[in-house]
Amino acid sequence: MGYQLSAVVADVDLLREQTAELDHAVLGELRQDFALLPVTPQLVVELTGSLPDFAAGDPSAKQPFGLVLSPPLAELLAGWSRSGPVAYLEAEFGGGVGHQAAAVWLGGALSWGPRFDDVLDAPRKKWPINEALLRLGVERGSWIDPFAEVGLHLERNTEGWLAHGRRRLSADYWDELVEQWESQ
Repeated sequence: MGYQLSAVVADVDLLREQTAELDHAVLGELRQDFALLPVTPQLVVELTGSLPDFAAGDPSAKQPFGLVLSPPLAELLAGWSRSGPVAYLEAEFGGGVGHQAAAVWLGGALSWGPRFDDVLDAPRKKWPINEALLRLGVERGSWIDPFAEVGLHLERNTEGWLAHGRRRLSADYWDELVEQWESQ
């Protein structure tokens, strides 16, 4: 079973405020008062007025994201970051092979990244998504890393996050189901 992610992550209130009037914005609630905004082609069109552009070939350090962050999209994320840090995250894994990439905006400008890794042989805290989440303010807890700490492992793809958001599930919903199952 593979894993795919293309999303903006930020403080839940920041994302609610920035997306309140958008038809194609669906927020998935994460832990620690963060939220995930799945990035779909429809959302990109709504945000930028243009169809999304995708990189030719596989992502790499030179072109870290499958979705080309066009100037209008990057400027929008930079604008949102005037209210707090905003990250764009991408990951794709399957059969033990994959990659992840991340970038963070703060104060109206790109403040970190983009970072790309397709080997993931560094300590987990140095993986691009984990580093980005720490820069957003995710606090370490009992989970293995910031990725799991906020609940990014709960859905496997964009469609899952869209369903998660439309059903208004919290990241703790799955933990509650496990507790119920274990108590039976």
